[in-house]
Amino acid sequence: MVNRAETRRHVRVVGAVIIRDRLVLCAQRGNLGHLPGQWEFPGGKIELGESPKAALEREIHEELSCTIHVGKEVTTTTHDYGFSIVTLTTFYCQVVSGTPRMSVHASLAWINPAELHTLDWSPADRPTVTHLQRALT
Repeated sequence: MVNRAETRRHVRVVGAVIIRDRLVLCAQRGNLGHLPGQWEFPGGKIELGESPKAALEREIHEELSCTIHVGKEVTTTTHDYGFSIVTLTTFYCQVVSGTPRMSVHASLAWINPAELHTLDWSPADRPTVTHLQRALT
């Protein structure tokens, strides 16, 4: 008998915790695809042969049309979504050029760390929210 978890794809993704003026950039997923309407830290999949930091720089440039500096890791979590198993690593980041602009998300919002829990976060992002609320408030 084959274990169902073994037949699903394991995806490695990265997320940017972008902080500006003590506020955290949060991105809401669109209504198409997986996890519609839920909030996340912007980022995406790590491509074959790509480092997590390089992947995050690329994804943020593609999704938000800005350039970031990727700093230290916030946390790494793994969540089984049923459709795939996702390992998310988040990093503290700073915008070094450009201004984040929405292209693939339904909404972007700069949120006070104490209010992060008020958003409907995707499950893999929730441990980062918990960490940030302890670290930044």
